[in-house]
Amino acid sequence: MTSESFIEGVRDNGFIKSGSEEQRFMDIAAREAQRITAEINTGYHSQEELTELLSALTGREVDSSVRLFPPIYSDFGKNILFGKGVFVNSGCCFQDQGGVSLGDGTFVGHQVVFATLNHSLSPADRGSMTASPITVGKNVWIGSHATILAGVTVGDNSVVAAGAVVTRSLPANVVAAGVPAKVVKYLAEDTPLTKG
Repeated sequence: MTSESFIEGVRDNGFIKSGSEEQRFMDIAAREAQRITAEINTGYHSQEELTELLSALTGREVDSSVRLFPPIYSDFGKNILFGKGVFVNSGCCFQDQGGVSLGDGTFVGHQVVFATLNHSLSPADRGSMTASPITVGKNVWIGSHATILAGVTVGDNSVVAAGAVVTRSLPANVVAAGVPAKVVKYLAEDTPLTKG
């Protein structure tokens, strides 16, 4: 099995059976992701070096405009897509087997979690999983310690407040806060930053 065939299979059926070839492949892929993230997270790296390491983690060229403050954690890596101008602050976790896409200009705060997998609710089959992608639009700001769950889309220009748990998709141009996250404000596309 390859990363490409795994990603295609998850995209087509969204189910990973306990003990299956897909689940065994996830373990192998996790070791590779851990090796690369350990290199990212150890010592100082220039931004150019971080871009190269992120490209190795994702298996595709990452644009030089992407900025990362390590550490970063991933248990797959090959299903993360960084748009141009993305900024990821320290301590973020990418459980990306189902796919995590961050649109151009997105800012991700400290210790944000992207979780694309769910385990079976049945205790007898708890090891089986379903996978759904997370899609974050352009110019989104995700506050520190937020959690974005499987199957969620966050619309362009929206803000996810610190500590929010996003369980359902959010439209463009909103602020969402809380557990579970709810829309608390609507934004004009040209909303200026104000003090007080």
